[in-house]
Amino acid sequence: MKKSLLLLIAVVVAAPALAQEIMPAPAAGMVKTMQSNINYVQDLIIRSAELMPEADYAFKPTPEVRSFGQLIAHVADANYFICSTVLGEANPSPGVEKSKTSKADLAAALKGSYEYCSKAYAISDANTGAPIKLFGQDQTRLGGLLLNDTHNWEHYGNIITYLRLKGQVPPSSQPMKK
Repeated sequence: MKKSLLLLIAVVVAAPALAQEIMPAPAAGMVKTMQSNINYVQDLIIRSAELMPEADYAFKPTPEVRSFGQLIAHVADANYFICSTVLGEANPSPGVEKSKTSKADLAAALKGSYEYCSKAYAISDANTGAPIKLFGQDQTRLGGLLLNDTHNWEHYGNIITYLRLKGQVPPSSQPMKK
């Protein structure tokens, strides 16, 4: 009995040290790097939303997919949802896709979602390992930020297709401004 108790105490005392070896401390600048990435893609998506004429916000390449406006709304909805989850807050703006249709309203909602997400991308590197539940799965705050970045890039790829089908040159293909 004494040996079992001593073994249990040894495991409990050693567990934090072992956990640090398995889960290293976050690298300095990790969140700053992710923030730079989201800032770049958000600029491309916002410029795309501004570039597409209002009449083409209802455009669907095929009947089975979202319209351009619904795609912009979906990005805004996802930003609000994921970033509020990372921050541990209630979603401040659910349902953009169901409530907004005009170019002006959708562009404003999109910009608002990025402004809100800037708080999530301002967390410290030390807080990135905090656990969250995202889409019913255990995740870390850093994992949530990574998912948000990835989701934005995924949909910027879709946005490029919509723009090109409507004869527009996507912002990432336009000449750099000097």
